[in-house]
Amino acid sequence: MSTSSPFARRRAHRLVWWRHYEVPTLLLAGACYGAWAALLAWHALLPGWLLFLFGGYLAQLHMSLQHESIHAMRHLPAWLRRAVVWPPLNLWLPYALYHRGHSAHHVNYHLTHPAKDTESAYHSAAAWQAYGPLRRRLWAANQLLSVRMLAGPLLRVATLARDEWRRLRAGDASHLRIWGLHAVGVAVVLWLVTDVAGMRFSTYLLCFVYPGMMLGLLRSFTEHRWSDTPHARVAIVESNWAVGLMFLYNNLHHVHHRAPCMPWYEIPVHFRRHRAELLAGNGHFYYRGYAEIARRFLFRPVFAPVHPKW
Repeated sequence: MSTSSPFARRRAHRLVWWRHYEVPTLLLAGACYGAWAALLAWHALLPGWLLFLFGGYLAQLHMSLQHESIHAMRHLPAWLRRAVVWPPLNLWLPYALYHRGHSAHHVNYHLTHPAKDTESAYHSAAAWQAYGPLRRRLWAANQLLSVRMLAGPLLRVATLARDEWRRLRAGDASHLRIWGLHAVGVAVVLWLVTDVAGMRFSTYLLCFVYPGMMLGLLRSFTEHRWSDTPHARVAIVESNWAVGLMFLYNNLHHVHHRAPCMPWYEIPVHFRRHRAELLAGNGHFYYRGYAEIARRFLFRPVFAPVHPKW
């Protein structure tokens, strides 16, 4: 059919409207909150392992939506795209701090830099020499996927608490307002969890917060490595639609770093159309799925913890 036909024009208009008002993302956010509320309401009817899987999936999906609001949703005013994802379902990380740190991560020249990349898993040689034996063993073990997923959530919370405490001791109170607003949001979330839904706080931690963090650490485990070429520092992990949706296709991470503002629903289409070019661009830093990553790195380090350059 001709693209100038009335049908084609109406279809093109609907697509423009669909994207302009961020309909896919807003619908997904609504579905995420609805599923979260339903899971809370009927949690007593589910076995623990199923609650663990569904709760972790929704917690990580919500984190992915927060990531989407940082980069995309550009047709919405800033206050609205933040409000859509602000509720702290994950409890531990204020959205404003995530926004600041992740924005710094996207300076491609600094990717993997131990001091300048806020999400680097590397340590500088000087810092490594200053660590004690126990701390070195801990961070070396963190390069194994098994340790990263099981102990990684505790390490992330401990590192965040240490950094914020150091900031306060240095006389910098600039984050207190962020933490105050976050505390209000956490109080509302926990009221819904414990008082309205009747779920134990420990159950929410073990079946929503912790597995959500584990899944996030699985995605980020080997999505960056050192290379002289910035784009070759960013991985591509192909996976099925369920995992892709949970991560909002951020597993195709090289696509995201090349076009950070690309909406999540356009990423897989773009990857399929430009697959060869993208794989050549990142030096074939590629995995067939997370099963391959687990098979290779569950009990073996993904790379040495000391940065080879910095």
